[in-house]
Amino acid sequence: MYIQIINGPNLNLVGVREKNIYGNKNFDEYLKTLNEHYDNVNLKYFQSNIEGEIINKIHEVGFTFDGIILNAGGYTHTSVAIADAVKAVNCPVIEVHISNILSREDFRHKSLIGPYCKGSVMGFGLDSYRLALESFVINK
Repeated sequence: MYIQIINGPNLNLVGVREKNIYGNKNFDEYLKTLNEHYDNVNLKYFQSNIEGEIINKIHEVGFTFDGIILNAGGYTHTSVAIADAVKAVNCPVIEVHISNILSREDFRHKSLIGPYCKGSVMGFGLDSYRLALESFVINK
């Protein structure tokens, strides 16, 4: 099973920025834990602060991988282009957020990407990624 995790803008600073929202652990540490726990899954990771690079990665893996776990960061609320990319590919995408976007600023309450995803997981810290991954594993 091939699963691609895609993180968007500013998620390279997890563990450093706004620790009250995003926690103390950086994503590379968490990814190592996921890889150890799910050694039967070929887990790939990509992060970019650039919208077009995220779209290119979705296009690259969206027809051959078994799934995409996507945290588009701030692009969740603004990017019609990423939403269109998710809609265009045939592998399932699960939208993930570390925080509960519904409990934050009003502009974060609307996801342009969510309607085209298999589902959304939010508010469980970095464990939101594990829950999304578990969904792919149990529904294999």
